[in-house]
Amino acid sequence: MGERSYSKILFIVAFIVFGGISCWATASSFHMLLPTWPKVCCWAIAIGFFIIASYGAKMIVDSLNTNIYFEHRGWRLAGGVVLLLISWGICSLPTNTHTFFYRMLADNMVTQDITATKGYLTQIKNNSKETAQAKRKADELDTNISIALKDLEAEIMNDNNPGDGPEARRIRQNIADLLGVATIDKISYRGTSKQERQRLCEQYRKKILQQTEWKKEAIKANILKPNSEDLKEAEVIDKNLKVVEDAIQQNKISVNSPTDMADHICYWLNKGYNSIKKNKDFVNFQSEDDQARYTADKPATKVQDLISVIEVWRGWWRGEYKGLGFIFWVIIAVLIDVAGFVFFVLAFRTTDE
Repeated sequence: MGERSYSKILFIVAFIVFGGISCWATASSFHMLLPTWPKVCCWAIAIGFFIIASYGAKMIVDSLNTNIYFEHRGWRLAGGVVLLLISWGICSLPTNTHTFFYRMLADNMVTQDITATKGYLTQIKNNSKETAQAKRKADELDTNISIALKDLEAEIMNDNNPGDGPEARRIRQNIADLLGVATIDKISYRGTSKQERQRLCEQYRKKILQQTEWKKEAIKANILKPNSEDLKEAEVIDKNLKVVEDAIQQNKISVNSPTDMADHICYWLNKGYNSIKKNKDFVNFQSEDDQARYTADKPATKVQDLISVIEVWRGWWRGEYKGLGFIFWVIIAVLIDVAGFVFFVLAFRTTDE
């Protein structure tokens, strides 16, 4: 066996190694996107496209080799370019990049998506948005009543115009408006001495503060609440997301398994997103992006987008993965595939011998 034969074997082995890595990445991407497909089908597609792309690279190199005679050299070059662009540019390169990028980002993305979804479900369960709004209204009422009471007491205690006169009556009506009642009835009093006026102020304060507490209770009683079915649904989904989260930490569920992703992680995340969309009025979203994602016509989870090679490339184009090293994995995918093509060409190049 000559030196050329040894070199050819070496090139074939190198082609198989780099081609194997590329085909694994392509098959993984296909299987993640289409978990119901048999894995063998994904591998068959990946291997077929990689061999076609490799042959296209060989056709290009052969057509450019002027030391060898070929009929229709231009057509061979064009055919090689078409095969390479279709098989590699449309299939191998995008899927390989997707697999490498997915493997780097999946753990964190799944954790973030589950955590955020559970947080919004908790808001629905606790009705925390409406409760917070009710507290703000109650606090605002306390502040306004406190200011108005000081004005009322200052007016009654005014030595230049002492007593419960027209201006005091106007302030009492303002307080009544704040409390949502028709009026604050005038309290009878005798004399205009400082002690009598202080006693009058205390009686008004006691009466108004009591009505303020009744108003605050009414605010709490009238807050909107999710219906019982929606509450139960949110509780069930939240509980199951917790089970999924624990299973991931215990390595019982893998983010790299298409079946686990489809049957467990995506299944419960999708239910969570739909529950949140249905009860969006009871959720205080942390960002406009979250609000848009969770309330879309057809909500798609962040994990769901990461699973899809198409959505990952769309997301990168829109700038969603800025700073996460996407271009680095594009370069790695290119280098692996190009290495495979080079070794294929070297192993099966056409010579004039």
